[in-house]
Amino acid sequence: MIIPRYGLAVVHGASMEPTLVEGDILLVQYGARPRVGQLLVVRLPGRPVAVKRATRREPDGWWVERDNQVAGVDSWLFGVVPDRDVVAVVCRRMWPLRRGGRR
Repeated sequence: MIIPRYGLAVVHGASMEPTLVEGDILLVQYGARPRVGQLLVVRLPGRPVAVKRATRREPDGWWVERDNQVAGVDSWLFGVVPDRDVVAVVCRRMWPLRRGGRR
C-alpha cells in the first residue's frame, strides 16, 4: 500500500500570475503522477524549485510553462523537465482561502 505524502509550498516570484501570487501557500503531493494541465513543483537547471504548469508529456519528461509570459522561465528556455525533477503535484491553494479583487 502506498501512503500519499503531502506538504506545503510557498510561492515566490511572479511567473505564475495571475493563477498564483507571491506568498500563496500550496498543498502539494509528493510522488503523485502528473497530468497535463496540472501545476507541478519542479527542479529547474541551475535554479531553485519552482511551480510550473505541465503542458505536455514528452518522451524524456514534462514540458512545463509559466502562466505569466513576462516573468520567470520555463521549458522554452531550458527544455523538458525530466521525471526525476518533478518534486510534487499541486493539489490546491491553502492560503489565502479567497483572493478579493484583482492584483
